[in-house]
Amino acid sequence: MTRLAIALLLAGQVAAPPVFRDITAAAGIVWRHFNGLSPDRYLLESTTGGVAVLDFDNDGLMDLFFVNGGETPRGKSKTAVRHALYRNLGGNKFADVTPRSGLGATKFYGMGAASGDYDNDGHTDLYITGYPSGALFHNNGDGTFRDATAEARTANEGEWGASAAWFDYNNDGLLDLFIANYARFSYSDAKRCEFEGKPVYCAQTAYAGRPSRLYRNNGNGAFEDVSAISGIASQPGRALGVVAVDFNNDGRQDLFVARDASPNLLLRNKGDGTFEDLGLEAEVAYNADGVARAGMGVDAGDIDGDGNADFAVTNFDTEYHALYLNPGRLPFREATVSSRLAEFTQPYVGWGVRMIDYDRDGDLDLFIVNGHLHEMIAQSNRTVSYREPPLLLANDGKGRFTKAGAGPAFDQRYLGRGMATGDFDNDGAVDAVFVSLNDPPVLLRNEVRASNWLGVRLVGTRSNRDATGARLTLRSGARTLTRWITGGGSFLASHDRRVVFGGVTLPASLEIRWPSGLRQTVTALATGSYHEITETKE
Repeated sequence: MTRLAIALLLAGQVAAPPVFRDITAAAGIVWRHFNGLSPDRYLLESTTGGVAVLDFDNDGLMDLFFVNGGETPRGKSKTAVRHALYRNLGGNKFADVTPRSGLGATKFYGMGAASGDYDNDGHTDLYITGYPSGALFHNNGDGTFRDATAEARTANEGEWGASAAWFDYNNDGLLDLFIANYARFSYSDAKRCEFEGKPVYCAQTAYAGRPSRLYRNNGNGAFEDVSAISGIASQPGRALGVVAVDFNNDGRQDLFVARDASPNLLLRNKGDGTFEDLGLEAEVAYNADGVARAGMGVDAGDIDGDGNADFAVTNFDTEYHALYLNPGRLPFREATVSSRLAEFTQPYVGWGVRMIDYDRDGDLDLFIVNGHLHEMIAQSNRTVSYREPPLLLANDGKGRFTKAGAGPAFDQRYLGRGMATGDFDNDGAVDAVFVSLNDPPVLLRNEVRASNWLGVRLVGTRSNRDATGARLTLRSGARTLTRWITGGGSFLASHDRRVVFGGVTLPASLEIRWPSGLRQTVTALATGSYHEITETKE
């Protein structure tokens, strides 16, 4: 930067460049979300809007899939309600390829999406959650998908499915499917609540929580519902978000389930096909007053640089979004206040949340989308608004955040719901996309330039092909950075599975602990590019 430019900047005459730029319209994305808003105010209407970042055609560019809600008995659309698949053309341009794909419509009200190669054929498949069922779409490898729900036996029939996660809980090299089920619901049993004579959404406690489901992949295209024998079915509650990660470093993927006015679950994988809930022992189930918060989204990553998986959970306004630091033993340490997360999130209702290193300094930051449920909330609480801005919080490397000046998009207000991340232009800067109720989605390009990064795409052989569950440890100079390829994460969303390391100095070495248990070390890694690493045979 020239001396003149610096002087003008200091004088306030030159605005700092945005960290993220809204490129939605320029990218060619014109799809719009529809939630079936009606006088009945079905709670379902307020929680929809999923998104997946996936490379469905294996051209090395991340594509986008948006999940629409649907019509309700008195909430009708003037046009056909459809989901949307956008193919990445490069150059920050996308083309709507929905009609040919076979993904445009489902017979149920849509919620979220989870992508994963469940049959290890090299093509990314897609599960769509919703009410009163969900659907599994098999990627045919020619740009089209077919509905494989019946043969796979993964309909989640009769349930209100929210987020979902592909993960290999039994380490057999096949991705299994966890579906976070929310509540008992029926259009014929509308809950009636009013504020100043106008209909509003009733509290979530008016709806009884339901058990989530776990489907084990049998490897022949079919799945078995193991919710009961695994112990998952014994934990009913209003589940919304889920992330799969090995929190205790025993080589098995565990689950953190964010639940709404139900205690959060920390499900330890016991390695014998069953899970036990350690939420109470970990002190993540309730707040300090013994009250279950309104957990929506959840993500996992190493916030404080100690090599252990920490958790961030989005909650309702005045509850604060929560940060749980993992010291490598139970209980976890809640750092919601000390991290300043409470300070920044007090007025917001949070949904999607991701730990990303947006500035590539080696520390995981927080990106959060918010949006209230109640249109008239400002009339009863002037400190809270209906539409709310997203947040970008920069991490100092020790788990303390400052609010980043992210650009004009972060001064706007939305009804944010599902949010996913991925590097759409392969420049090593992680981008983001989120859905806003009854509006177009928002595609944000990360414009932070840096060369001290390297990216990794893992391909499993003995492990599941997506390498979901892998732990990656990069040693670079005096720093050690730990990342995981997680299942699920955020809210109603699925993400680019590539891992980007920032703040890299050479030489660097990468140790991979694959889900199979194999340990593999890779050296001679160059910065400024992605590296595809295939699991060795031995």
